[in-house]
Amino acid sequence: MSNGELLQIEPIELQFPFELKKQISCSLQLTNKSDNYVAFKVKTTNPKKYCVRPNTGIVMPHSTCDVTVTMQAQKEAPPDMQCKDKFLLQSVVAGPGTTPTDITPEMFNKESGNHVDECKLRVAYVPPQPPSPVREGSEEGSSPRASISENGAEFHNASRTYAEPQDNSSEAKTLILKLTEEKNSAMQRSNKLQQELEFLKRESSRSRGGIPFMYVVIVGLLGIFLGYLLKKT
Repeated sequence: MSNGELLQIEPIELQFPFELKKQISCSLQLTNKSDNYVAFKVKTTNPKKYCVRPNTGIVMPHSTCDVTVTMQAQKEAPPDMQCKDKFLLQSVVAGPGTTPTDITPEMFNKESGNHVDECKLRVAYVPPQPPSPVREGSEEGSSPRASISENGAEFHNASRTYAEPQDNSSEAKTLILKLTEEKNSAMQRSNKLQQELEFLKRESSRSRGGIPFMYVVIVGLLGIFLGYLLKKT
């Protein structure tokens, strides 16, 4: 448990039950020990690897706020299962009634004369406890920019998010239905032409002359249409 001037943080070490190709989460609990509204921001040395929700927020006087830190799926295990990643939690006194939408980067700028309370958090990998309820994650997201350097370790805003896969099943079903309807319509037109052809054959057999010109034209059109239909299907 870390006791800062404004927030009490538990735990001070983020423990992830490491498993390959698994998205893993752990939680932080922030407790406001003061009579003031406190704004906080979470930063990390490896922003492409973690998602923090919320990464900024407000903790009201003598209340708590839960923060979830999620590590994206890893393809390789680190040497000796040691992790060098670190997190930095910054907190400042905010005005009464301040909301998360009112938080600005300038509030955590020490150069502007603001008093910023900072607590460093370590990351550790621990053996997994089966069964694991965590789903596989995605690696897509936005990369926050650097904001502060501390003892050679560069911290970044941990505001990375993950994209949800798109569901294309409904579009595929619509396309299949449309193609099926077009095929059925083409088959109906083909059957109608065949019936008309049979009728013309019977009529031509009754006539004393040669094959009517219209019969030749219809036979040619039928051949072209059937060739197009077979090519399309």
